[in-house]
Amino acid sequence: MWNNTCKGNNKNLIDNCIVNFQSQGKYFVQGQRNAIKLFEIDGITLNIKSFKKPNLVNKIAYRYFRKSKARRSFEYASKLMDLGIGTPKPIAYFENFDFIGLNESYYVCEHLEDVFEFRALVQNEDFNQRESIIRQFVGFSYQMHQKGVEFLDHSPGNTLIKDNNDGTYSFYLVDLNRMKFHESIDFQTRMKNLSHLTPQKEMIVIMANEYAKVSGENENTVCETMWKFTEEFQYRYHRKKRLKKNLKFWKK
Repeated sequence: MWNNTCKGNNKNLIDNCIVNFQSQGKYFVQGQRNAIKLFEIDGITLNIKSFKKPNLVNKIAYRYFRKSKARRSFEYASKLMDLGIGTPKPIAYFENFDFIGLNESYYVCEHLEDVFEFRALVQNEDFNQRESIIRQFVGFSYQMHQKGVEFLDHSPGNTLIKDNNDGTYSFYLVDLNRMKFHESIDFQTRMKNLSHLTPQKEMIVIMANEYAKVSGENENTVCETMWKFTEEFQYRYHRKKRLKKNLKFWKK
């Protein structure tokens, strides 16, 4: 049983992309959990994400107790668009249910060309206009916080950046299935939300300086709090990697 939001003149064409996802389209990302393929329809490039098939518990949960990742991605993207926060234009989501629960799910959005990830700024200290982009990104994040959006996966690979060729940059959030929407967001949550982006202290200093400028908060307090949460995240991240490495060793 298929459930989808696809409407309009291209409905049948997009339906066909989903049905033939395995055999058609061009791989953009082929990961262990999820896959993304690109499809051309009437001059528009569609970005279609296929989510990993859920285990038995999640199959049931996604049918009766919580929304699927595909549906959340579509609904959250629509919400971001309404709030004026950048994200690739949502087109549709698809869910395929069997007699137990959710079997397959897909999220469809417009594909963005000529963009790069925030990760590029972390990896390349000589990136052109690096500090200006970081500062503009902080302004974007501040506006997101002001509008009550807590992006739980606010990580270096989940913001796409487009050069507008006039000294300004546009920012687009992707991988949207984990978000919270609030009436307001407190200072600690804001700082924690920025702690997954870089392990580099010099970037944190720039980010803290800009966040203090746009928010009116004390710069030292912003920097100390942001760095504290960054260190805590990095410690948990590397500890998890060590545990996984040790587990793989014992399995050999």
